[in-house]
Amino acid sequence: MPHAPTGGTAPADALHGLTVLAAEGGGTQTVDPSGPIGQLIVAALLGIVVIIVLITWLKVHPFVALTIGALGVGIGAGLAPDKTVTSFGNGFGATMTSVGILVGLGSMFGRMLVDSGAADRVVDTLVRRSSKAALPWTMALIGALIGLPMFFEVGLVLLIPIIVLVAKRSGVPIMKIAVPALVGLSTMHAFVPPHPGPLVAVSTVGANLGTTLAFGIVLAIPVIILAGPVFARFAARWVDIPAPDMFGSRGSGSGSGPSGGSGPSDPAHAGREARRGPATQDTASLPNGKSDFTRVISEPRSPSFTVALVGILLPVVLMLAQAVREAVAPDAAGGWVSLLDFLGTPMIAIGIATVFAMVFFAIGGGMDRSAVAKSLEDALPPVAGVLLIVGAGGGFKQVLIDTGIGGVIADAVQESGISVLLVAWVVSALVRVATGSATVATVTAAGIMAPIAADLSTPETSLLVLAIGAGSVFLSHVNDAGFWLVKGYLGTTVGQTFKTWTVLECLISVIGLVGVLIAGVFF
Repeated sequence: MPHAPTGGTAPADALHGLTVLAAEGGGTQTVDPSGPIGQLIVAALLGIVVIIVLITWLKVHPFVALTIGALGVGIGAGLAPDKTVTSFGNGFGATMTSVGILVGLGSMFGRMLVDSGAADRVVDTLVRRSSKAALPWTMALIGALIGLPMFFEVGLVLLIPIIVLVAKRSGVPIMKIAVPALVGLSTMHAFVPPHPGPLVAVSTVGANLGTTLAFGIVLAIPVIILAGPVFARFAARWVDIPAPDMFGSRGSGSGSGPSGGSGPSDPAHAGREARRGPATQDTASLPNGKSDFTRVISEPRSPSFTVALVGILLPVVLMLAQAVREAVAPDAAGGWVSLLDFLGTPMIAIGIATVFAMVFFAIGGGMDRSAVAKSLEDALPPVAGVLLIVGAGGGFKQVLIDTGIGGVIADAVQESGISVLLVAWVVSALVRVATGSATVATVTAAGIMAPIAADLSTPETSLLVLAIGAGSVFLSHVNDAGFWLVKGYLGTTVGQTFKTWTVLECLISVIGLVGVLIAGVFF
């Protein structure tokens, strides 16, 4: 699998030249520091402070803040203004080349999953087949499955009505239902590609996407178990509240969202209803034996559970197969190797899954060609801002490299004897707490750690990505939009949201870090 450009190693005396990987091409080149080491360090620190202040105090969009910060760092470090602009542009372009297509295709796949009813089918099937005692574990699995192809906000909007209705009809405390589902969703968002955070970190530090995907899934299992169903038992005692009276029945449109508008699942369901006609009712019993659980289905049909599950897992299987081939038979050759490597290329794997969704989700969901086209079109505008942030993060990374700041940071970390994985987590966590954005935390930390990654092995580089991802979800609080979304949807107070949502995000982060550090001992 081709690797994105990364930073390289630095000789002990950074003032005599730094060896880094060029922004384009595969060879190394010597980059002289653009100024004295003291000036480089001050410029880097001031640049990060400027980015944080612009985002948190002045409420500037992260894309603009990262751009201003990156250009300021370059000029402040002594790099000529025109070279600073060129460096930022090169980094922006390289990152968008490796990440932009994947984010776009992933967003299209996620939209098809929702609009076709495939996501509903997966959720309904798993919930109906679970016992009451197994519901928290089932909700964790649902959150993880929905979290694989979807952005956090989209997955949250989809899961909230499920959480509320399952809690109401089963009699299980809502926190035992909500916490596992939210943990599954958030863990996938932090650790597993093709989410933008892990993707940009993979691209920036030059990690192997298949290896990172495999490690991320393995790491996610204990994280989801401990921060999900296990912690949910305590959360339900700390915050014993009834399920909010938000939905009369799923998809009915009778309820209201946290801001008084239509329910969270309304856009997707309303879109399907407009295309397919009036709703039909179906009844099914939940695990508590009651038969009064009524779900309103906004479409006459939806893809089968098997088709939906195959679509969700298809890109994961293709990328993992290619990663396993590289690990087991790195020197193998032949037609099957070329085919496996081709199918396992991230762009191809996610592209195949998108085409699969366009054909089989559409057929199973009764969508015509115009409905499919509209669904794909609607998938792109919401990710435009994410792509710009990711690209600006790539530009920031390249400025750090071209000024020599990256090499100075690499030397400082290597000489300190502190674990590179711990440093990556701390940097990412600090930016997350300051800005409230997991994406900004990831792209900033990945840019800072990129030069260090050049000396790491393939497994270590993937663990570096996961350490950054773990730090990026640490301590969600009042400057995080996710904090207020969860509070509004579940009807908790600020204090109750801290006891549940903030704690579970910290658990995901810390348990993830512990898992990464343990894995680092063996790799």
